[in-house]
Amino acid sequence: MALLDVFKRRRQAAGQEDEPTVTVAEDNVEMPSPSKDKLDGTIVDEETIKVQGETAAIEQESHDNPEIAALPLQVRQLINLTDDPTLPTITFRYFVLAALFVIPGAFLSQMSYFRTTKAPYSVFFVQIACHYAGHFLAKTLPAWNIRVPGTSWGFSLNPGPWSIKEHVLVTVTAASGATYNLGYAPIVLAELWYGERINPAVAIFFMLSIVWIGYAFAALARNILLPDPEYIWPQALMQTTLFETFRKTDTSSRLARRQMKVFFFALLGMTLWQFLPEYAFPFTSSLAFLCWVAPRNPVANFIGSGLGGMGFLNLSLDWSNINWNGSSIMLTPFWTQVLLFLAFAFNCWVLIPAAKWGNMGSFKHGLMSNSLMLANGTTYPTTEVLTPDYHLNQTAYEHYGPMYMGMQNVWATFFDYAKLPAAITWIATFGFSQVSANLKKIFESRKAAKAAKAAGNQTQDQGIHHAYHDRLNVIQRQYKEIPLWWYFLLFLAGFVILITCIACGYLFIPIWTLFVAVSSAAVFVIPFAWLYAISNYQLETGSFNELMYGYMVHTKAGEGHQHPCGPSVYGAIAGDAWYRAQYMLQDQKIGHYMHIPPREIFFSQIFGVCMGVPINYAVIRWIMDTKGDYITGKKTDPLNQWTGQSLRNSNTMGVQYAILGPKRLFAEAEMAPLPWSFLVGAAIPPILYIFHRFFPRLRIELWNVSIFFGGLAMFYGNVSTGYTSAIIGGYVVMYWAYRKHFEVWKRYNYLVAAAFDAGFNLNMLLIFFFFGAGKQISMPNWWGNNSESVERCFAL
Repeated sequence: MALLDVFKRRRQAAGQEDEPTVTVAEDNVEMPSPSKDKLDGTIVDEETIKVQGETAAIEQESHDNPEIAALPLQVRQLINLTDDPTLPTITFRYFVLAALFVIPGAFLSQMSYFRTTKAPYSVFFVQIACHYAGHFLAKTLPAWNIRVPGTSWGFSLNPGPWSIKEHVLVTVTAASGATYNLGYAPIVLAELWYGERINPAVAIFFMLSIVWIGYAFAALARNILLPDPEYIWPQALMQTTLFETFRKTDTSSRLARRQMKVFFFALLGMTLWQFLPEYAFPFTSSLAFLCWVAPRNPVANFIGSGLGGMGFLNLSLDWSNINWNGSSIMLTPFWTQVLLFLAFAFNCWVLIPAAKWGNMGSFKHGLMSNSLMLANGTTYPTTEVLTPDYHLNQTAYEHYGPMYMGMQNVWATFFDYAKLPAAITWIATFGFSQVSANLKKIFESRKAAKAAKAAGNQTQDQGIHHAYHDRLNVIQRQYKEIPLWWYFLLFLAGFVILITCIACGYLFIPIWTLFVAVSSAAVFVIPFAWLYAISNYQLETGSFNELMYGYMVHTKAGEGHQHPCGPSVYGAIAGDAWYRAQYMLQDQKIGHYMHIPPREIFFSQIFGVCMGVPINYAVIRWIMDTKGDYITGKKTDPLNQWTGQSLRNSNTMGVQYAILGPKRLFAEAEMAPLPWSFLVGAAIPPILYIFHRFFPRLRIELWNVSIFFGGLAMFYGNVSTGYTSAIIGGYVVMYWAYRKHFEVWKRYNYLVAAAFDAGFNLNMLLIFFFFGAGKQISMPNWWGNNSESVERCFAL
């Protein structure tokens, strides 16, 4: 018990009192013994023994302290359970660094959506660079106290040592502002494709409003998903682990210094490695073993190729192919990874061969193509079937004939529609007990708060953290909660802006569809955020919003609003309402883990967006003025970089849903089953739930069909490599290492995941600047970069 006594004395020195001893039932988790665990295969040194002793002490205390026992294993092992409320947060240094990281990030991120070669701006880069930049400012800035003339308000240029809380807030600000804006698509389409320039003020306020509405919608799920310790939000936990490592480094911990060495070696290794698959040695991006055996056999090539085939027995050494969602194999629970791999296997190893060699439809229009095609398989001339007032030219449409989709795109669209009702009915069945229990806690807490207030005994702000009694929520009780009216005002500001812009005829959609967009998005916030919080899987809305808009404008009430930009406007409003809500909740969970006052997290998120959106629009304006002809195809880009592929896809959907309309679209035989997808998605979860009640040992609660459908809805588009490598890596990291070597896993897993992501993004940035930003420099063809096939599948 000596180690436990030492640990408790440290906690008392930090200002925490011992809690009364309470016996708590704990999960059957076998913690590695200090005598058994060897870090990196070396002899365990004194620092490691001390850390392992503290780990054992934490687990022992979790049996005695219900506050710690209430936290999941990885949370209580990775998160600092003490807080210093005196640390500075919103400072002059915060504003300097926020501007330093948000402005170039917003520029680079928005520009990437117009280019073929993207230069991603990683939040991990901000997280790493901000640590060193903050310490630099703390050492160099003068400690002057600045007072605003005529007021009592003032601030210090340098309030003391760089704070971990400042570090978190700068990173959260960058995560909100140093990104692209979903509203760019209709702004660009309207001007470049249809000659209608949207007023700059309207464009900027439109881009701001869709983000504000999304952030306001976070309030719908916040009380349910944020304070509950069972919702760990894996991405938030990974970023928090990196913050904790920086914090420990500042206290001169030998283990933390060792962790930072591992981090930077992993970052450097990934940065250098990615030059091979991404530029110099593309052969490593898709190892098609069947093509090596039979390089001239068409059947073997199609089965084994990962770039145009089924990807069977195909492996990849490219991090971008392995990591389908940013460090997902090192973050996502293994059961989720299994579901997604099964979806991939069913998609590419069952449905594709059934379509190609069986009788499941026709593949003559491009089995894995994402384009709309004529009956002869060539690209459909969508602009030729439009009238000057943006309606369907019936004569031209009869001349060219129906629009065909590739078969894989057809079933991907089917499951894309099915996953949305599946997510709702899944949480209504399998998630109902947990969500209802959380709501009950919240109502009971509010009821107790009202009773205390009536009795004159209320001494604390009764926020959402009073419904839970784990250590993290207890710490957060000392900070003022975000008032609900803040979210309401944010929503009201965005909603009024949108109504005004639509009523004045700037945004191509009827006003009543705005109410539908906002209402439908509100329905998805809780089930989608719930799924993301437990699985790290982001369920995208896909083309559902554009489909709904297509149905609405092809009714009598929607006549006169069939502009091709309408679906992208509607999709930006309804889509961002969910995406931004998720990102706000995730960053607020980071604040929860790092003991940041909730109101200051809220401020940093709104401040980041307000700073980033004008930069987004400046980029849009610059690109339309200088690169517009390249993007529309009027001129040929000599570098083949300014292609605007995502914009072309948005334009295709605009024609498909707004001009042609779902009724004509689904009239074709191969498209007729698509509307049934909604019934399929809604019906399967209740059926599985009934089986679960009768056969609980089958663990049917892990067979989440919304994730499975989401995997089937991933349109692979001739890219089927990386998924086998991902499941192998996921098994090693999230199953074997997590269960057999937890001590090593907890110290290095999230750290290495962040390093790999940061290294990959740094590599893409270097390739962009050195080989694509100015004169394009192509890698000479050689054995590993064959001009005919980098996989050496010569008969494909």
